[in-house]
Amino acid sequence: MDIKKGDLVTRESYHNDMVFKVVNIKNGVFYLKGIEERLYADSPMEDLNPYNEKNKEEEFDVELETDTLERSDFFYLPPKVLHIDGDEEYLTRCLKFYKKNGIMAIGKKINEKNIYEQLMQLLVEYKPDILIITGHDAYYKKKGDINDINNYKNSAYFVKAVKVARKYEKSHEKLVIIAGACQSDYEELIKAGANFASSPKRVNIHTLDPAIIASTIALTERSKEIDIVDLLDKTKYGKDGMGGLVSNGLMYVGYPR
Repeated sequence: MDIKKGDLVTRESYHNDMVFKVVNIKNGVFYLKGIEERLYADSPMEDLNPYNEKNKEEEFDVELETDTLERSDFFYLPPKVLHIDGDEEYLTRCLKFYKKNGIMAIGKKINEKNIYEQLMQLLVEYKPDILIITGHDAYYKKKGDINDINNYKNSAYFVKAVKVARKYEKSHEKLVIIAGACQSDYEELIKAGANFASSPKRVNIHTLDPAIIASTIALTERSKEIDIVDLLDKTKYGKDGMGGLVSNGLMYVGYPR
């Protein structure tokens, strides 16, 4: 079996439940990146199976059911989204999702460890209504306590970034923050000031999960409260992967057009 960098594979020991791309091979270890989930992993070659794209299941996506817009009588001013992602490929996919749904979004690829250092300047420059801070994360069970943020790959950096954003805008209604990635320290992100965060059950999240929440908020009128249970059900792993605060939409509606 010849598996090389760039190939798509699954892992036998995990019942081939997830598709990865081989991003590096070093000393017999294959370094993997999730195609759908925001996850890095490594594996020996004997645990890998080549992935046949012809047998690929239908890609997870979601059609957003939001307010019915009466274009003939009203005009609509959607909020601005600033999406900061530690992964270029995941960011590109989210930006395509925003564009598909008619949402104005600015994307910035910044390493998770550096987001909090650059964030204030970006907030001042772009003045977003919705901020996404995401990328990669992991909870290291071998290190111990699930409640110790030092046992996570990038949660502490995400928390620092959320705190910077809350210095810029204290109101959860004026700036909606969606933060975290796979297995992130959900409780600490919420305490830091995020409206929505991952991951309540320390599970992986889908690439599009933060974008789905942001888009639903962006396409719902400000006067309407969003059904949080329904909103979380739109994400790949529901309330296990994402959670947060009850919120209103952020779209302004005007009349006449």
